[in-house]
Amino acid sequence: MVQSLPTTVTVDQFLDWYPANSTQLRYELHNGFIKQMPPPTGDHELLIAFLIKQILLECARLSKPYDIPKMGFVQSNEGESAFLPDVLLLNRLNLVNEPKWRNKSTVSQSSSIPLVIEVVSTAVASSRETRPTHCLTNWRDDYFTKLGQYEAIGIPEYWIVDYAALGGKKFIGNPKQPTISIYSLIEGEYQVKQFRNGERIESLTFPDLALTAEQIFQSANPVT
Repeated sequence: MVQSLPTTVTVDQFLDWYPANSTQLRYELHNGFIKQMPPPTGDHELLIAFLIKQILLECARLSKPYDIPKMGFVQSNEGESAFLPDVLLLNRLNLVNEPKWRNKSTVSQSSSIPLVIEVVSTAVASSRETRPTHCLTNWRDDYFTKLGQYEAIGIPEYWIVDYAALGGKKFIGNPKQPTISIYSLIEGEYQVKQFRNGERIESLTFPDLALTAEQIFQSANPVT
């Protein structure tokens, strides 16, 4: 049984509370409040698997000391937050400098995190108000909360893969269409480029990665 917590908690309290070997339910901490992650859909998981495979192949080709854990938290340096990215690329060489990595699978330094990817999902808040875990994450977290926090940490590159066109019109245009937004840290601020249809994505971390937006979107289809 998941132990109840106070209304707001610290990152350390959240990590100590986090259910051991939790596979069905996943959680994040947003400014002191625990949020339940929406259950993953099959197409969401296929797309993530495709991205992980392509990125790890490129890491191997370039002999980069990078890995992607099955599960790893990113701790913010503004407020009490700990996020669980869909894809977290780690620089193994800097993990010795991360005090919470070995025991809590948590990183907080930009030198440890060359790239994070969030695949947009959406959900409404549950009507249950019995625990601070009643809130579910949604697309606004990717475009608002995490964007600002990842920039503040100094993560060099952040992808938002919105394959179902769930984001707001001010983020992905009107009419809405599937979009990949790649935010690159330039002089301490994120600059965004967006990719749709057959456009080849542009990544500063992996400049030779030969993938189009449509290839990434189609990877969610089990028959491709």
